[in-house]
Amino acid sequence: MGITERIDQVTRIDPVYRTVAPPAPRSVKVELTARCNLACTFCARSMSLRQHADMDRSFFERLTVEMRQAGVEELGLFYLGESFLLPWLADAVRFAKQEAGFPYVFLTTNGTVSTPERVEAAIRAGLDSLKFSMNYADADQFQSVAQVKPKLYDSIERNLLSSVAVRDRVYEETGHRCGIYASYIEYDGAQGKRMRETVERIAGIADEVYALPLYNQASLVTEREIAQGWAPTAGNRGRVGALREALPCWSIFTEGHVTWDGQLSACCFDHDGRFHMGDLTTTPFLDAWHSDRFRDLREAHLRKSVAGTACEACVAYQ
Repeated sequence: MGITERIDQVTRIDPVYRTVAPPAPRSVKVELTARCNLACTFCARSMSLRQHADMDRSFFERLTVEMRQAGVEELGLFYLGESFLLPWLADAVRFAKQEAGFPYVFLTTNGTVSTPERVEAAIRAGLDSLKFSMNYADADQFQSVAQVKPKLYDSIERNLLSSVAVRDRVYEETGHRCGIYASYIEYDGAQGKRMRETVERIAGIADEVYALPLYNQASLVTEREIAQGWAPTAGNRGRVGALREALPCWSIFTEGHVTWDGQLSACCFDHDGRFHMGDLTTTPFLDAWHSDRFRDLREAHLRKSVAGTACEACVAYQ
């Protein structure tokens, strides 16, 4: 099964999940680190609305075992940070696969620090999917959007190429094959054209390349995006080609999100803590997943009326 098919399965709210207390989510993203070496203008992380640190390793191990026992099938070892900055990333992959028993462990990276050595360690540990976020048409756009030196731009595609080579070598040696994917953001109607050359070049290298709409990051960066002439989409509607309705938002029904300090969040873009539904350092995962606050939020989404909830400020609902 390819990455887009998996994405579509998670973003589609099957009937069994359309309830205030759905089963354990199919997928959970765990923030091993909130740190990132980029400061992209489309990402509210650069606003420093919360502390950026690493997850406690013993907490990670306890939580992953608990979530797998609860029925979670897919584990993403990232959330709002760049996981390849974490020294024990490969160990996290290995624990998730071998000790916790997750059938599918996946990662998304900005590509700048996912060097061949780090990627090989993660794949040999059992990583099933690695996706590169290639959100820049050229070095100039990279410098403008990521707000770092343009020389890092070349490292993204170079690391993508080397990851494919590493993956193929590991597959020949072990029989384990990690999918290598790429995505890009459609900031506006012209970005697809600007990305055409890059997309055509990497399409024959990565297993799949797909587009994402420009998210408004829970409305935190909407004004910034519009000021740049971009067109943010309404809420998190999945990927281009299989966009979902903004209400009810699939995120609060089918996918969990855990911050580095152990908070279960209802939002894919919880940069300021307003979407915290439970403290997993003191509360069992399923108890937090079915907390009164989470139930109330899901009920509002099912009614398609989120006034007075944590989602009210999102431009999707105004």
